[in-house]
This record gives sequence, structure tokens and C-alpha cells, in this order.
Amino acid sequence: MRTPEALADDPIESHIADLTAVLHGPARIKDRMVDELRDGLLDAAQGLSAEPGRDAARQAVRQFGTVAELAPGFQHELTIAQARHTARTVMLIVPFPILCWYLVELSARTAGHRLPDPVRAVVAPLGGTAVLTALLAAVLLGVTGSLARRLPTPRRLPLVVAWTGTAAAVALALSALTLTVASVAAVNWPLSVAVCVATLAFHARVAASARACRQCARLPVTSP
Repeated sequence: MRTPEALADDPIESHIADLTAVLHGPARIKDRMVDELRDGLLDAAQGLSAEPGRDAARQAVRQFGTVAELAPGFQHELTIAQARHTARTVMLIVPFPILCWYLVELSARTAGHRLPDPVRAVVAPLGGTAVLTALLAAVLLGVTGSLARRLPTPRRLPLVVAWTGTAAAVALALSALTLTVASVAAVNWPLSVAVCVATLAFHARVAASARACRQCARLPVTSP
């Protein structure tokens, strides 16, 4: 890692560092974008002078634009990428509680028992929420995918994805809480505890992705 003094002596790396600091989104895509910008700046500097130095680097940076000018365009791509990541996470993970509840219910019935009515009453809306958020995430994933190349992406779409992920994370947290209560009455309590722990892990993953998506959605962007 370069020191601040070394960055200050290299106009291109200093520019890249300043831009990287204001961008938010999936790390892999962010790294790819700034690497491509760095390559472009280096090529431009080499094209400006047979012996590229700090003056050529500064001129290349001026030609590409300031951080304030570049950041909104870069952030737009990162925000869409984060929205797609969150939608994909919700679509793949949220159906998990339905499978968990099926296993817990099946285990209870096999043993000739049934879960308490209050627990069963909570499961229905949680299952409905899981289905709705998974379907909505699938639609949003499609809208931000191939359709985005032909149609403009609605400005507030990433925020919709973020709050869909937040709703899914809340449903997963409530499912984990309900499973904890159910484990007390369940005959196969180790199964209930296991799916409760797994649900908490999935809740943490969806909540983190939704939080990152909300952060990206609040940043200024420039549509291409």
C-alpha cells in the first residue's frame, strides 16, 4: 500500500484514491472500474508525452475530469450492481424459512404433535412476506438486467430493492424468533434450533446487503 506522501507525488494514483474514497458498492466491481480508469489515465499520459511524468499525469487527470465530475457516473453503475446483488440475495435466501417451517411441521406431525396455535398464526404472514419479497426481488432483478440495456432504470428502483431487502431481513429475524419459541414445544428441538441458527445467519447476510443498497441509493448518480 502506498503512503500518503507517495500518493501525493503521483497525480494519477492520488486521483484514483480520491475517487475510490467516495464510491460505494460491490468491492469487486468497484476495483474493476477504478483499475480500468487507472489504465486509461496511464495510456493518456503516455500519449501526451514520450517520457510521461507528473506534468503529463496531471494533464491526463484534467482531461478525464474531476472526482466530482466522474463520481456520479461511476456510482450509478455501482448502485445498479448493488441493487442486483441485493435482489439476487433476497430471491435465493428468503424462500429458506418456508422450507424450514415445512421441516419443523413435518417433524412434529411425524411424532404425533402439532406446533402451538400462536406459533402457527405467526408463520402464515411470515411465509406470505417471504413469497412476496422473493417474487418482487425476481422482478427487480429482471428490470435491472437485460431490460436495463433497452429501457432507462427508474431512479428510485435501487431504493425499492433496498427496502424489499429490509422487509425480507425483518421477516427472517421474526422467523428466527418464532423458531426459538417453537423449539420449546417441538419434539425435535435440535432441528428447530439448527434452522433457527441458519435463519439468523441468512438474516445477517440479507440485512447487510440491504443496508449497503440503501447507502448506495442515497448517493447522487448520473444516468448514462
